[in-house]
Amino acid sequence: MSAGHGDRPAPPSGERSHAIESVLVENRTFDPPAELSAHAQVASLADYEALYARAARDPEGFWAEQASELHWATPWTAVMQGGFPTRATDPAPRWFVGGTLNASVSCLDRHAAGPRANKAALMFEGEPGDTRVLTYAQLHREVCRAANALTGLGIRAGDFVAIYMPMVPEAAIAMLACARIGAPHTVVFGGFSSEALSDRIKDCKAKLVITADGGWRRGQIVPLKANVDQAVAGSTVEKVLVLKRCANEVAWSERDVWWHDVVATASPKHTPAAFDSEHPLFTLYTSGSTGKPKGIVHTTGGYLTNAHYTTKLVFDLKDRDVFWCTADIGWVTGHSYVVYGPLAAGATVLLYEGAPNQPGPDRFWDIVARWGVTILYTAPTAIRAFMRWGDEHPAKHDLSSLRLLGSVGEPINPEAWMWYRTTIGGDRCPIVDTWWQTETGSIMISPLPGATPTKPGSATRPLPGVAAEIVHKDGTVCGPNQGGFLVVRAPWPGMLRTIAGDHERFVATYFSEVAGCYFAGDGARKDSDGYVWVMGRVDDVINVAGHRLSTMEVESALVSHPKVAEAAVVGRPDELKGQAIVAFVTPKLGVTADDALATELRAHVATQIGALARPEEIRFAEALPKTRSGKIMRRLLREVASGSTARGDTTTLEDQGVLESLAQSFSADD
Repeated sequence: MSAGHGDRPAPPSGERSHAIESVLVENRTFDPPAELSAHAQVASLADYEALYARAARDPEGFWAEQASELHWATPWTAVMQGGFPTRATDPAPRWFVGGTLNASVSCLDRHAAGPRANKAALMFEGEPGDTRVLTYAQLHREVCRAANALTGLGIRAGDFVAIYMPMVPEAAIAMLACARIGAPHTVVFGGFSSEALSDRIKDCKAKLVITADGGWRRGQIVPLKANVDQAVAGSTVEKVLVLKRCANEVAWSERDVWWHDVVATASPKHTPAAFDSEHPLFTLYTSGSTGKPKGIVHTTGGYLTNAHYTTKLVFDLKDRDVFWCTADIGWVTGHSYVVYGPLAAGATVLLYEGAPNQPGPDRFWDIVARWGVTILYTAPTAIRAFMRWGDEHPAKHDLSSLRLLGSVGEPINPEAWMWYRTTIGGDRCPIVDTWWQTETGSIMISPLPGATPTKPGSATRPLPGVAAEIVHKDGTVCGPNQGGFLVVRAPWPGMLRTIAGDHERFVATYFSEVAGCYFAGDGARKDSDGYVWVMGRVDDVINVAGHRLSTMEVESALVSHPKVAEAAVVGRPDELKGQAIVAFVTPKLGVTADDALATELRAHVATQIGALARPEEIRFAEALPKTRSGKIMRRLLREVASGSTARGDTTTLEDQGVLESLAQSFSADD
């Protein structure tokens, strides 16, 4: 029995399917456009190789050169101290030791005091169609006001602030104001439920929450303030700062403060303090295989160095560019390529609040045309949705302003890559297909648009300064087209420093799998040209639309329902989302397993975690495949969910009949 099947994308046309087959068979490459290469920061493959070799020979000298492009109050005494930890008591490497800086000064003050003062920093469009533009001078004043307001609310350096907001300029202002006063922030995606928000608030012991009355999404108001009210119960939160965005009715208490009462009335002048390079800038929670979200800690100097360096290099940033990264600031992509990286580089950044198909499926292309976007950085999930909606929607708009396209969040399939290049990029815009993680802080593997010939579906080569490799479990290098572990062999400035409150887990998770290496958790291979092809997660974390979700977190939500006895969650390949969540559920005795229960369970998961964790399919089973010791064999469930025959060793399976029953259920339904 099954329920909860989502709509499948329509198969591609015969013409497009033939074109993609040609790409795969011929291993076709696309050279950088000559005009772009002529003016690029890295203008040829030979230049890339020379830069990569120089960084490998003298990594400390290379990274010191990158860090020197930021504004430092005090110079460092050592570029790096320490190495990858090998024991639970070992600290992470420290970067730019003894140096002090303020992240908001590098992002704002130095631009506001110079020729970029009247350049647009943030260009905003709300889902209802309202627009705003803030120059660097204006953004600097707003951040100073917010910093003064936070100080007035009792926030001091080291106090954690949780941010739970829509994609409006005040979200970036809040982040930069926290950085300005040395208060680490934890930004929680506005699509998460109150329960998920509560977990993160309590884990970081946040003293203040910054939110809004609501945010617009698909024409509806997301009740952000109401979610916060539930989340702060029993927490360390003393004040809730509320932006009036939607003017919807909200409950009010003594701890609540309106943004317009304390920020808009604050002084626009603020003298920032300088903080140690290793001062925490933010903690960002990402799902882990244990079910408990991991609080990834990033520090100021190293993180900002990497974010700034990669923004300039990967996107070949020019002063005239309009840079649109479509990610929400609740994800690390929004931190690095909406706020910190582009603003440190003096870019003009576009923010859009709402859904890509509100009010119609051409909203993105309308935005690109009206704002003159030159760089578009989005996720394969979005690209596949655009493909499904039809070529006629981008065709209605002039996309000639675009000069560079980017992909982020998961490996992009060749068909989506080709559609992105031809339909959106007009066969003239190169694609930078980027690989990185919350833990790495910034892009690690990517083409350089003026230098690297690209292949549809490959992230190509590591960036200069990144010692990435594909290895066997024993650390030996894999041969061409041999699948292995994607690792990084040497520290880099933007790497995570720990997991909040659990340094032992930090060492065990990232540095114990392959000796002497940071293990990314992804499998990959290198082709005969040395190009990296990321194959996906090797643990039990599902990558849905570029967002990592723990299987155990979803399982815990299912089992918390009173009608569920047991549950196991796996991912299956999905043409639109990359992976889709499939849940195998054993109901309690006497409970009817039907479509109504499946609908109820899917809604329950959405309430417990958030809508993005809602299972695509729920399969009811009388029992789950387990080993004799009682461990659920998720590998077998993944194979069943993907429609393939169970492979490998099944000798430890307690009851072979369980697996056969599940397989028959899938084949009968399909």
